[in-house]
Amino acid sequence: MGDSKQRNNIRVLIFPWLAHGHLTPLLELAKKLNLKNFHIYFCSTPANLNSLKPKLVSNSIEPVELHLPSLPDLPPHHHTTKGLPPHLLPTLHRALDMAKPNLADILETLKPDLIIHEFFPPWMPDLTSSLHIPSVSFVNVGVTLISCVVHRAKKKNDREYPYPQIFPDDMDTKITTILEVSVTDYENILQFYERCGRIMFVKSFEELKGKYMDYLSVLLGKKIVPAGPLVPDLMDDDAEGMDIINWLDKKEKASTVFVSFGSECYLSIEDMEEMAHGLELSKVNFIWVVRFPEGEKMKLGKALPNGFLERVKEKGLVVENWAPQMKILNHSSVGGFVSHCGWGSLTESIKFGVPIIATPIQYEQPWSAKLIVECGIGLEVERSSNGGLQRENIAKVIKQVVIDKTGECIRRKAKEMSDNIKRKGDQEIDVVVEELLQIL
Repeated sequence: MGDSKQRNNIRVLIFPWLAHGHLTPLLELAKKLNLKNFHIYFCSTPANLNSLKPKLVSNSIEPVELHLPSLPDLPPHHHTTKGLPPHLLPTLHRALDMAKPNLADILETLKPDLIIHEFFPPWMPDLTSSLHIPSVSFVNVGVTLISCVVHRAKKKNDREYPYPQIFPDDMDTKITTILEVSVTDYENILQFYERCGRIMFVKSFEELKGKYMDYLSVLLGKKIVPAGPLVPDLMDDDAEGMDIINWLDKKEKASTVFVSFGSECYLSIEDMEEMAHGLELSKVNFIWVVRFPEGEKMKLGKALPNGFLERVKEKGLVVENWAPQMKILNHSSVGGFVSHCGWGSLTESIKFGVPIIATPIQYEQPWSAKLIVECGIGLEVERSSNGGLQRENIAKVIKQVVIDKTGECIRRKAKEMSDNIKRKGDQEIDVVVEELLQIL
């Protein structure tokens, strides 16, 4: 695999997209590569790096600040998606584009041997190529959506279309509807991945790849390398959220569902009401993390159905804004995860062997939910004809996954997948290291 002293001289710069859900797995990758004797630069905005500094220092990873221009409606504390009002997301993208010269200066100064980056900013392959620095793209979401988008763009460009058809025809419509992308966007996504190097790293693992990872490899003519789940280890001395854990300690094994939709997805008031009634109808214990968008906060009592908190006080715990997700998923009393199917949440759930009640909301989430169902570790809640959640469907799927005999195979499969991940350890990272050494 190469001499470790040689690796100690290899400097890798990692540049995640500016979202917290993207920082965490790439920081895990940074830590694992650092343990294999690579010198790591971790580049992001001060707003992101400040929250990560303790982890960076303790792991000998060198933080590198990228300063974005301070636009009138985007002060420095908003140079991150965390807490960013949704309408300012295009402004954040614009600010990142404007910071291209700053990033070029950083790369010319540090002269890293290799760069690992994501899709945003999409000009990264051109920048690294112009500076003659090898780069590898990192896919931080499920490859199901990307393979579908690339399939769509390839199909349009190639009349013969020599690739197998693994997506139903209505997937094209779904992409356009959910992502609000145009044909031009398909082309841009395809061109980005074609411009990237001969390999791609993905936050995934063999058991979760389905048929889509191999298909994407065929479509792009590139090697797709799983880097593992990249979920942080639980810290024994972390006392945060112990009141919730103490509440869970009093519940029976696998009797409770955890309900959370990530830090950047929000239920509408109508869907929140249906979710509340669905949890109540299911009659299972639950912990529900409720979040409101920045600037739209309201009192829990007003957002939830009348009398709901009083009626469920024995069975349910409603928490505002934050809960220790990994600690909860790792608890023996938790038997299901009602999730928006963000890729970070799914990989955490799989690592801890918790089956999934899929309620995707936006972005790549419907495709990730599809993969979860195909892999046999969860079920998706069917929505109404107008796209809304329905209480009866929520209750039905929760009961199927957590309680009913029909869900035994789902519960068993989730446990088996978790056991396989633990048994393999860092096998995927060893392959990543080999690939990096070959590139260099």
